[in-house]
Amino acid sequence: MKTLAAVPDRPSHKGPAHPIVEILEDLRKPVPQRFLAQRKQGGTLLTYIPWFNVVKLLDHFACGWEGTVASITTTSDRIFLTYRLTLHAAEGSFTREATGTEALNCGSYGDPSSNAESMAFRRAAVKFGLGLHLYEKE
Repeated sequence: MKTLAAVPDRPSHKGPAHPIVEILEDLRKPVPQRFLAQRKQGGTLLTYIPWFNVVKLLDHFACGWEGTVASITTTSDRIFLTYRLTLHAAEGSFTREATGTEALNCGSYGDPSSNAESMAFRRAAVKFGLGLHLYEKE
């Protein structure tokens, strides 16, 4: 299985947008270990891509991408956030949305809205194929 080439600090896609099929092909490649992190959740060790590395990878393979928080809803104990991620390609713009949630009194690192946004952002990127291999069961 091919892995991503070295990702420089600057975008590689300059000039006219690439065809969406090329962008998706690049995003679907396994992410190198240096972009991954691990955390324990309920006794399970999870491997994930931190949000800042998702930014680096999107900047490299889908230069000019755009993202925005589409909606925020709260209940008495949780925040629910929808993130909209748009990639621009030669054929036009393509958008995916995903949700993230966090307990308002979670006691975890960061604030609940940032955590929910990070989750939703990463999930939206997965819908374009970035890090999808991390969900495969062996």
